[in-house]
Amino acid sequence: MSEPRRSPGSQASLREANRGRVVAAVKRHGGLTQVELAGATGLSPATVSNIVKELVATGALHATPSTSSGRRALRVTLPHGLGLVAGVHVSPRHLRLALSDLNGTVLAERHMPLARDHRADAELDKTALLVMDMAESVESSMDEVLAVGLAVAAPIDRRTGMTARGGILRGWDGLPIGESLERRVGKPVQVDNSANLSALAEHRSGAARGRDSVITLDVGNGIGAGLILDGRLFRGHHGVAGEFGHTPVVPHGPICRCGNRGCLEAVAGAPAVLESVRDEVGTLKTADLILRAMSGDPVCIRAIADAGRAIGTAAVGLCNVLDPERLVVTGEFARAGELLLGPMRHALESMLIVDADGTPDVVQGQLGEKAAVTGALAVAIEAVDVHHSR
Repeated sequence: MSEPRRSPGSQASLREANRGRVVAAVKRHGGLTQVELAGATGLSPATVSNIVKELVATGALHATPSTSSGRRALRVTLPHGLGLVAGVHVSPRHLRLALSDLNGTVLAERHMPLARDHRADAELDKTALLVMDMAESVESSMDEVLAVGLAVAAPIDRRTGMTARGGILRGWDGLPIGESLERRVGKPVQVDNSANLSALAEHRSGAARGRDSVITLDVGNGIGAGLILDGRLFRGHHGVAGEFGHTPVVPHGPICRCGNRGCLEAVAGAPAVLESVRDEVGTLKTADLILRAMSGDPVCIRAIADAGRAIGTAAVGLCNVLDPERLVVTGEFARAGELLLGPMRHALESMLIVDADGTPDVVQGQLGEKAAVTGALAVAIEAVDVHHSR
């Protein structure tokens, strides 16, 4: 087959595309040496060097001398002062926010508990005020905030911007969440499921870094999955891939908040686990349950282990289908460490179709409770056009 003829403008288009790849890589990683940029973009070191020189000259990038492996190098970042972005994470019981520059350096953070019956309108009003307060706390203003990333603990239908299933995050149904926050802050908002954004953050700077096929399980009040396939976040046709917690595991089992019976979340999510120990140890919060288990309480140890086995057993099907290299566990329950991960790992090793040496690693996330808000900052940074923000 003959090579397709290039159009006269193709060389210029290729160069512009390469510039875009370099800027995107810097935004994604928060700063790289030129050698690292070549590896991240697939471009030759000479091409990267020329592009960096051009973009530094125009002010789109900033370069400073540094060292890498004992050798002098040039570290490339976005220029300081381009602007700020905000990241927001809304879960059933918590609201977490962060403000960063375009290199991902966090400048301010806020965290507060939410009432069980909180409503979207009130919390979005609060979010807008908190973003403004964070900007003022770093002696800036909303004029400097260029975009907002919003992580929501519910599946988001990318066609409508609404929750894809009612009842999963009560008080947030039937509302175009991103648009509603945009009206309040006057900035573009990127909204996604919190498990997706946790997976994105762990892949870029946490326990999944350098791995191309990873499942991240966000285990807390709910159980969600973020899927990194061939190095990219997979959202599915409607954007709702990864609703792992609503996999039916117990026929005619307990009613789940989604309305179905016997979902994994209704068996192994935090509310179900806390309820399972209430008669023996009383009413606890998740943090208290984990603390007591780590202190040797056999009832709490058993409850966490049972949840780990249930999650691991359900994950067998997911791993058989996707064949991941690593399984990263994030969320509040991940703080239980091996009390949760050990039973999960044992279930996978005993039931996966691959041999033992083909079983994916099961590891604790490295970003802790900040994984989702870190992912929210990342998608906000990606949404900024640095050429028009100067």
